[in-house]
Amino acid sequence: MRKPEKHILVIFGASGDLTYRKLVPSVFDLYYQNLLPEAFGVLGLGRTDLGHAAFREKMKEGIEKYAMTKPKSEEQLELFLEKLYYYAFNTKEEAEYAGFKGQLESLNEKLQTGHNFIYYLATPPSMYPVIPAHLAKYDLHLSDQGFKRLIVEKPFGYDLESAQKLNHQLLESFREDQIYRIDHYLGKETVQNLLVTRFSNGIFEPLWNRNFVHHVEITSSEDIGVGSRGGYYEGSGALRDMVQNHLLLLASLVAMEPPAVIGADSMRNEIVKVLQSLRPIKEEEVEKYVIRGQYTASEIKGKKMPAYREEPGVAPKSRTETFVAMKFFIDNWRWAGVPFYIRTGKSLPTRVTEIVIHFKTTPHHLFAHDKNIMNRHNQLVIRIQPDEGVLLKFGMKVPGAGFNVQDVNMDFHYSELNNTYLPSAYERLLLDCMLGDATLYSRGDAVEAAWKFVDPILKAWKNRPCIKVHGYPAGTWGPEESDALVDDVKTWRYPCKNLAGDGEYCEL
Repeated sequence: MRKPEKHILVIFGASGDLTYRKLVPSVFDLYYQNLLPEAFGVLGLGRTDLGHAAFREKMKEGIEKYAMTKPKSEEQLELFLEKLYYYAFNTKEEAEYAGFKGQLESLNEKLQTGHNFIYYLATPPSMYPVIPAHLAKYDLHLSDQGFKRLIVEKPFGYDLESAQKLNHQLLESFREDQIYRIDHYLGKETVQNLLVTRFSNGIFEPLWNRNFVHHVEITSSEDIGVGSRGGYYEGSGALRDMVQNHLLLLASLVAMEPPAVIGADSMRNEIVKVLQSLRPIKEEEVEKYVIRGQYTASEIKGKKMPAYREEPGVAPKSRTETFVAMKFFIDNWRWAGVPFYIRTGKSLPTRVTEIVIHFKTTPHHLFAHDKNIMNRHNQLVIRIQPDEGVLLKFGMKVPGAGFNVQDVNMDFHYSELNNTYLPSAYERLLLDCMLGDATLYSRGDAVEAAWKFVDPILKAWKNRPCIKVHGYPAGTWGPEESDALVDDVKTWRYPCKNLAGDGEYCEL
């Protein structure tokens, strides 16, 4: 794999948890694999008054706890830590960027990094328009001497209007090709493998359409509640936190047309086409297509689980959804009439993210005497987390007299690749940005298209308080009403932690 050009990674909000747990450990993993250039440095920025030594000591602890690879020796770790620097200043104040610019240019001169800078905004969303504007005031966005790239964490806006405003503000300071909107879901190996599964196998792509697919189901569940994040979650909810970005993105990867080439423009063009083809859900139709829920108190294995409204920072009469189930359609030639189902929630039985392609049953039920065969669909299960892998379910004859059919599994687990290193999502995405490859980053028009689809649902919930928030006991698979969304199918697929377990290894 080729190495990136020499550069400095500038992290705004470097004293925060994201830098400590994800960013610097991921950069160390790149260093461990010899994927960083010789001329390289990390400049951490923040209001917390840390010096180089204190910052390095804190990041050393983060690396030892969270890096995918462990240092071969103390010497190797110390050599990496010498590449970390810290500068404290008030990032809100434009005037203080003069001192920051001097520090950055001094470090560039010391490390000989050719004025190549990547700015990572590991900050609260309120700073997303502020920092780029201040950088531009001091010409720190110009690419006449070396490249300048800007990485922005989600959320990309709070609704359609704020997303459009944020995009406009970012584009006042940086060009679209300089902006990298990071969604760590796209950095996951299994998500990328979805494209390979589709487009490199002659047995799948011909079936990947309305003629053979009955419906598509995407689940992303967590087995914990909001915990200490109640204050944040109150202003977000499951629709904003998961559906608008992660799950619509996964649906787009399932539904997209083959790109002309594997490159940033071709890939992202196809994703945008899918998002623009989503059939709008009108405000008056929301109850028909979207179910929202909120977990209530329960007891699991003798342990009492609190209700969402009992979590710290949550309003006593909160109507924030911790569960969303949705049915929608993609109005294009390939997917016309095929329902897509999405669900996500907190305090569900297990932590799992998977995509299930349910194929249509055979046109002639040759084994109609088997009552179960009428409801049996071939399924292709693509597991994103945990127990990453792919599972294909198909019917086989039960040994013995007669023609009784049962489902069997053909599965592949990434864990079986013992000698293969699987990079973390942030590691993969950071390297891509360093290489100038935006393929796995969201583009502004895709973000706006996703918000355009979600916005009427948010408005309906706000303007029509009569729309119910269904309670569900913590540790269950959400409100029973969500089953009514799934037409012509008995119920959702209820996944287990073990990909191929099919209920055998479920621990609820």
